[in-house]
Amino acid sequence: MAYLAAAVIVVGIIGLLNLILAFGVIRRLREHTVRLTALEAGHGHSDQIMLGAGSTVAPFQAVTEDGVTVTRDGLTGRTLVAFFSPDCTPCRERMPQFIRYAAEHPGGRDHVVGVVASDRDAAGEYVAALTPVARVVVESDGGPLCTAFGVQGFPAIGLIDESGVVVASGSLIEDLSAPVAG
Repeated sequence: MAYLAAAVIVVGIIGLLNLILAFGVIRRLREHTVRLTALEAGHGHSDQIMLGAGSTVAPFQAVTEDGVTVTRDGLTGRTLVAFFSPDCTPCRERMPQFIRYAAEHPGGRDHVVGVVASDRDAAGEYVAALTPVARVVVESDGGPLCTAFGVQGFPAIGLIDESGVVVASGSLIEDLSAPVAG
């Protein structure tokens, strides 16, 4: 009888610990759901998606899908730079608007860089869509360009001048019309 009582107490304690752990996990999931919803809507962190206006991009070097080397110091004029990931729903939704905007960017394709943060197998659709309007670089998330521009999420879009200073940035095309910070 004593063994049965001890077993019931042990099972009760384990059940109580399991319940406390489940409540903690549910609470964390709710917090993450709120954050993900805000990110997918393009709100909340759009000013922190990459380096902000007035910041200087770190030196970088990457090779485009055409085999051309792109460096920060090699950019001339204002350059439009965008980062996309095939795994992100907002990237897929905003890609057509970006392509239209990039097609009208002064200087044409030579002044637009599109970065696909992915492995080559998953990047094919994005590379095909961006190639007519941009020099396209495929790199892993956290690659040299993502690091140089301080990319924190996708899509990230920025406009930089010839000295590598960010003129405007955000996750929406509309963010590029924001005034330059002093």
